[in-house]
Order: sequence, then C-alpha cells, then structure tokens
Amino acid sequence: MNNPDNNTLPRILFLFSDTGGGHRSAAEAIIEAIHIQYGDHFIIQMVDIFKEYAPLPLNYMPELYPKMVKVPSAWGLGYRATNSHRRARILTGSAYPYVRRSIRNLVRDNPCDVIVSVHPLAAAPILRTLKNKKHPPFITVVTDLVTTHALWYHHLTDLCVVPTEIARQRAIIFGMDAEKVRVIGLPVSDRFCVPPGDSTSIKKELGWPVNKPVILLVGGGEGMGPLEKTAIAISEAGLPASLVVITGRNIKLKERLQATNFQIPTFIYGFVKEMPEFMRGADILVTKAGPGTICEALNAGLPMILYSRLPGQEDGNVTYVVNEGAGLWAPTPQEIVAGLSTWLYQPEQRQIAAQACRRIARPQAARQIAQIIIEQLGHSKTITPDER
Repeated sequence: MNNPDNNTLPRILFLFSDTGGGHRSAAEAIIEAIHIQYGDHFIIQMVDIFKEYAPLPLNYMPELYPKMVKVPSAWGLGYRATNSHRRARILTGSAYPYVRRSIRNLVRDNPCDVIVSVHPLAAAPILRTLKNKKHPPFITVVTDLVTTHALWYHHLTDLCVVPTEIARQRAIIFGMDAEKVRVIGLPVSDRFCVPPGDSTSIKKELGWPVNKPVILLVGGGEGMGPLEKTAIAISEAGLPASLVVITGRNIKLKERLQATNFQIPTFIYGFVKEMPEFMRGADILVTKAGPGTICEALNAGLPMILYSRLPGQEDGNVTYVVNEGAGLWAPTPQEIVAGLSTWLYQPEQRQIAAQACRRIARPQAARQIAQIIIEQLGHSKTITPDER
C-alpha cells in the first residue's frame, strides 16, 4: 500500500462531543492505537455531534455542560429520571424530529466504512436515520465504567464495547443482545498503558523527594473539587509524605497554593502533560471519580482515594473501586487524611490496594478496540499489527 490514493483508503468516522473530557480522550486513544498497530492506512475523522451539526440551542452543549455539572444534585436527578429503556427511547424519539435534518447532514457529509460512537446521544438518532438502508457497521464504545445510562445502548448497534462486566449486564437489561456486547475496558492513551517501572527513578527525574511516599492530588483539567481545603488538611496533618497538587487550568487556585506555607514538601503544578509520569512516580492518588482517571491509575498500579463523584453517572465508579480493593471513598478532607494515614503508616495495606489496581487494569483496551474496528472493515487479513 505504497502512496495509496486517499479515495481508496477505508474511512473511519468517530462521533464524540466535548461534553466532559472522557469522550474526546477515548476517541483519541483508539485512533492512536490504530496508528500504532496499523499505520496510516485509513482516513479517520472526528465529528463533534453537538458543536458541528446539532441545531440551536443543542450546538452549545459543550459550553453548557460544565455549568450543568456544577449543580450535582440536579444532574443526578436528571440522570436517574431518564435512565430506563422506556424513558430513554421516549426521550430520543421525541427529540428526533427536531434533529433529523442535522443527522441527515452529518451522514451525508461524512461517508465512511465504519462508525464508532463514544457518546451516548449519538446512537439513537443516527441508527434511526440509517434504518432500512445499507450502512456501515456501527460500533459503540461506552466511556462510563459502571452506572452506565440506557442511552448508551441501542438494539440496532452492531457491536457495543463496554469497560466492565457490570456495564455488560446493564446493556442486556436495557435491551441489547448479549452477543453484541463485549467487555474490553476503557481506552486510554498509550502513554498510560506502559508498565509502571521504577518509581524512585521517576521521582528523581521529576525533582521529588525519594525518601518519602508521594501523594498526588488532582481535580481534573479545571482543578475542580475541594483541592485547596484538602491540600491544606494534608499539610496540617503532618503526614510522612510529599504532596504534589495539580490545579489544571485553575490559575487562581495555583497562585493561592503557591503562596501557602505548607508543612510538608509540596509541589504545585498547573495544567500538565506529564500525568503518565506523575502517576508512575506517585504512591497514592487523591482524585474525583472520573472513569478515565480511574483507569489510568489502575494501569499505573496506583491506589486511589476518591473524594467526589457525579451523582448517578459516577456512583458506580466509587463502588467498583472500593469493592475491588483498589481504593477508598473519602468525601471530606478529614476522611481523606484518615485514609492517607492508614496507607502511610500501614504500607502493606497500600501495597494490597496497588495489587488490586494491577489485577483489574486493562491496559490493552485501546489496542483491542482498534483491532475490532479494523476487523469490522474486513482488512484484518491484509493489514496486520506492527510487532510492538
């Protein structure tokens, strides 16, 4: 396939939206895995279903989403109220006449050989538009871990990839044929999927003390959650550890923390691109219960303390991590300090949690999903993975 004509290359269409960071990052992780394993033998497109094609006011959903989740109780109420097979179908059915023209435009503008959706609101309108027509295989990759919404699951989907067995069971409850659902894992960037390695060497490279455990405190790209109160509580407790705080894009929070007189060695960062190295160098992660961060920590064998979750959507994430022994639930700074104290003064308990992380990790998820997509294209016999 030297210098192939772009008109002859298979086309893969990814449907996502920046309503939460997980959808884009999952799509990008799969695309990265396709390139790593199969090279540049495909034309790959990413379409934000809301921003690029939805009618007013739905095209503002990426901007509205951060405001919506700032009222967790309201978000949880809406999530649970619509989370049944019947109610989800009513919701999508009533919305279809309004979005029908936009969906037809999306299909017309993006001819492809396989469609991969990483967003729960993509399947129903597109599969309804394509119904009774010859169309490419439609694959859904579910990016919620456990308490998955009924909107993820549509009976006309050709294949649904889920991250956990509980998510598979929910797919069947919500009307999908069992043979169409496969438990693979949540796709994350390849940088988060390498073996953990020697944390001491990584600490040295990052300029962190090597004689104390490192607590990594994060709140997502926007520095959300009680980061400031938690960092101060950890400092005042005088724990035998170093503290690394990631404030993300929250510049004001970074400046306040940099001006704080911490009682233990503390390192303050803004938005960083070295999070895989940070996770492999740290000994304990303190974070919100986002599915992507949880899976990245599992791959790094990094035990975690979860301090917040999005009601409804992330409730199951907490239960999953705690029940598997990979972490603790501590919704207040005081409970976080108590959990940290247990793991720092009883390091064998921390090691048990680290082993649980490695046991349930699925670092090959992105590459396995990439293989599934290529198989759907019918090229699995002619385009083989690189030996890496």
